[in-house]
Amino acid sequence: MHIKAKQKLLIVDDAVENLDVLDAMLRDEYRVQAARNGTVALKLANAPEPPDLILLDIVMPDMDGFAVCRELKANAATRDIPVIFISALDDVFDKVHAFRMGGVDFITKPFHVEEVLARVRVHLT
Repeated sequence: MHIKAKQKLLIVDDAVENLDVLDAMLRDEYRVQAARNGTVALKLANAPEPPDLILLDIVMPDMDGFAVCRELKANAATRDIPVIFISALDDVFDKVHAFRMGGVDFITKPFHVEEVLARVRVHLT
């Protein structure tokens, strides 16, 4: 009997509290990796076993989420990984920009467990 491995998520956020909250929400159903900046996120996304989905914060120092997404979508190896943006920014402009950059969804902070799980499940099926 073959047991299907848990799908792998990459959470990218410079705030440790947000990483901890999302990890607690998702770790029962998924294998969760975390990155605190865009540079590490891009390395993990390009690993031999890339994530199945990326939860990506917009506002981060050095490289913001939009820049990370642009690089992911420009690379043939990572372009098909779905990206869900996460942000405290609730402005329509930011949401539209997130979709233009290649994001498949947008979750606003503070997080609600049912919403996060539902959105992740939708984009992994």
